[in-house]
This record gives sequence, C-alpha cells and structure tokens, in this order.
Amino acid sequence: MLSLPDLKEKQVLFVKTEQGVENNLKIINDNIVLLKDGKVQNRLSCSKALAVFIVGECTLTSALIRKSLDYGVSIFLLRDSLENYTSMDSKAAGNYLLRMKQYKLADELTLAKCVVKSKVRNGLKLLKNAKKISSEEYKADKKELFQKIDDAQEEKELLGIEGSFAKKFFGIYFSELDWYKRMPRAKIDPYNVLLDMGYTFMFNYVDCLLNLFGFDTYKGFYHKLYFQRKSLSCDLVEPFRCLIERQLLSAFHLGQIDKKDFQLIGGRYVLKYDKSSKYAKIFLDEIMANKEGIYLYVKQYYRFMMFEDVDFPDFKIR
Repeated sequence: MLSLPDLKEKQVLFVKTEQGVENNLKIINDNIVLLKDGKVQNRLSCSKALAVFIVGECTLTSALIRKSLDYGVSIFLLRDSLENYTSMDSKAAGNYLLRMKQYKLADELTLAKCVVKSKVRNGLKLLKNAKKISSEEYKADKKELFQKIDDAQEEKELLGIEGSFAKKFFGIYFSELDWYKRMPRAKIDPYNVLLDMGYTFMFNYVDCLLNLFGFDTYKGFYHKLYFQRKSLSCDLVEPFRCLIERQLLSAFHLGQIDKKDFQLIGGRYVLKYDKSSKYAKIFLDEIMANKEGIYLYVKQYYRFMMFEDVDFPDFKIR
C-alpha cells in the first residue's frame, strides 16, 4: 500500500507526443525515459513516479509496462482530445476482504449523502471565497441544502438536489465567462472543454489511488453498477471537482485562456493539439498541489470500509 511519505516524493508524468516524430517510452536503468527520434528528451526514476499520462501515439516497450507495474506506476493512454481510452493500472488486486465489504455494503444512501454534502459545501465555499455570495447566504444555503439532503429518501431524490445545486452553482460562479450551461462531453464552448479535461485528470488520479488500495472501482455506492463504468471512482471524485472549477476561474482571471487555442469542428469545440500541454499543466499543477489531501481522503475511505469505528472521510477546500 502506498504511504503518505512515499506519495510526497512521487510525481505524475504528462507526456505529449509529437506528430511526425518517433515517440518512444522505455526503461533504462530503472528510469522511465522519453525518446523522440531516438534522442533522450526526459527521464524520471520509476521510484519517483505515481502515474504516467500519454497523449497521442507512442511506442511502449513490454519492459516499461512490466517495470512500471512492479513499481506501482499506473499508465493512462489518452487520445489527442485527452479522452482516456485505456489504462494499465497498478492494483492491490488480492485485497479480497475489502472487495467483499464493498459488495456487502448495506446503507449506500447514507454514504451518498456524505459525498453530496461535501460537494455542496465546497461549491458554496467557492462562491463565498469569490464573493459571489455573502457569509450569511453561505450559512443559510448550506443549512437549507443539508436539510434537504438529510431528508432525501432515495438516490433519485438526492440526484435531483445535487443537479439543481450544480446548475445554479455554474451559472453564478462562471458568470464572468458568459456561461451558458454545463454539458459534459458536448464541448459546446471552450470552458466546457477545459472542465472535461480537468475532471478527466482528477478522475484518473482518484481512480489510480483507489486501485493502489485494492478497491473494485466498478462497485460504487452513489453511482450504481453499470457496464464498464468505474462507479466508485465517479463517487469519490465528486468532492474534488471544486478544485478543477476553482482552477478554471483562476486561469480565466490570469488571462491564461485564449479562445484562439480552440477550433470549432462539426459544432464542437476542440483544443488545438499543440496547445493541449498548456492547459493540461494548469490542471495537473492543481492536482499535484492537493495530492496529499486527496490521498488522505482515499486512505480514510479505505479505513472506513475496513474498520467499524472509523468515520467516513470529508474533504474541505481551503
């Protein structure tokens, strides 16, 4: 199992390949080495890596895959659009006691309420910190929404409360961006494209940590079982979406978002290939700045599942 001291020293690699160039990742002396047209571009010790995100076409050696998994390094393969199409995860696959507890979990609605409360509180905190609502409004809205969450009798009702809050949140928080509405994967504007990107990176990071502890990431408690959906990762990424949302607004205020970096193709906005690393760095920096807090949350959830006297985790944005 990954310890916190180990995590503090580990890094996430983001490799953006180049078109018209032979891109290779291989192992040389226990280092992950990136070569372009046979020339070494960068290297990182396997012991320092947590996960590798590869965008575009790249040749991977079998030795790299074997050694990476031996060191607990997960590899994620992304299309040029940053869609994650497959991964090779490092897993504590033998933790059958944990997986038995996952499938025997009785009161899933209570856990779902904990996740939604965390997401709502963090969203309200973003609005308060951005001076979109007052301290009094923050307290009143939090009290009202928490009461509605506590009173919910089924998951569908809880989903309705979360969806209603999210719609209102996006409209207020991103008002300066001429915000239309949140449409996942529809790519109706550059801001939705960037949110998809940031959420994808956060999802993969949380999924990576869950695998390191040995969870079955397909068995969630809020998102139900569905073919090929990592429902548990969908559940536990919810409290951390606020980090991506805050980073997007911060990037807008800093003038880091240029609409010329996007092009409209078939009614959908697409990020230009040579600009992808610019925006990936914005979100990966935020994830790495909070990697310990995210790790401790997943660790606390592991302890909650394994031991009866441990509380469900909570993440509070700074």
